[in-house]
Amino acid sequence: MGVYLVSVGAEEWFSDEEDGWGEVASALNAELRRRGLPSYEEVPAETDFAPGSGQAFEEKLTPYMTGFLALCQMHLSREESEILCGWTVLVPFSLDEEIWLPIASDDHESMVAGAPQVLPLAEKLAAAIDLPAETPVTCDNLDLSTWFRHQAKELATTRIGPRSKDLDTAFYVALFLRAAQHSIRRSCPVVCT
Repeated sequence: MGVYLVSVGAEEWFSDEEDGWGEVASALNAELRRRGLPSYEEVPAETDFAPGSGQAFEEKLTPYMTGFLALCQMHLSREESEILCGWTVLVPFSLDEEIWLPIASDDHESMVAGAPQVLPLAEKLAAAIDLPAETPVTCDNLDLSTWFRHQAKELATTRIGPRSKDLDTAFYVALFLRAAQHSIRRSCPVVCT
């Protein structure tokens, strides 16, 4: 099991089935309309899996986040850290402020953040640790996790830098960076599930 960040296609986003996000989609659209903003209806359909295509996003949150949270404290304000790390749903459009949605079925609130607000925060951290250009851009099927378990370790021995000292921290920087980029590029939600 565990916690995953995954992209969601239109069928799952609007579905009221058990694994669907219909309740969140409806609540988000109601809040957007209340704020005088257009509803979020143009969600792309899920495509067939094709490794390296960049059409899907799936990563598992497995390493410890202690170093990442410390990095956030060093380079971001408390509010910025909450936006970067606290979302449950990431949408591909700008929001002036995050949206908190009460979700009755799960008895909790979901925080919705705009990827255009998350992206510059993740980019700031990526610059702070000198995230290498070799870091995978597409994350269709745990590509970041696999890369950090293997290639990143090898790279850390030949190119010393801030990211090579704590690969778990570098993983989370890359994770939030790539999630925001994916949401914007594909115009789709990315959810924490």
